[in-house]
Amino acid sequence: MAADVVTVVSSKSGTTKLSKAQISDIFLGRVSQFPDGVRAVPIDQADGSAAREEFYAKVVAKSPAQMKAYWSKIIFTGRGQPPKEVASSAVLRQRIAEDATAIGYIDSSLVDDGVKVVR
Repeated sequence: MAADVVTVVSSKSGTTKLSKAQISDIFLGRVSQFPDGVRAVPIDQADGSAAREEFYAKVVAKSPAQMKAYWSKIIFTGRGQPPKEVASSAVLRQRIAEDATAIGYIDSSLVDDGVKVVR
């Protein structure tokens, strides 16, 4: 069964809503700030996780292989680094709750008052 993956930021963040394109740009390293000018720090779930695959398919419209190729090229040309990875949804939720600049994605069932859904 597919998870219902949602994009979240810290409850402390001033960001309340982001478009699919804005989220995609942040996770592809094209923009490094939220619309209000605050730094945006994307955090990925572990490579191969169902949530990560669903997020990139839905939001960025790229497969895991396409994302690897994309980041290989960006890193090679010195234009950026991929988002940091965390081991699990629980760790990701914790990191985002603590950091108002962080953005990530978790299963909707894990949303609590430390994070808020922006898409």
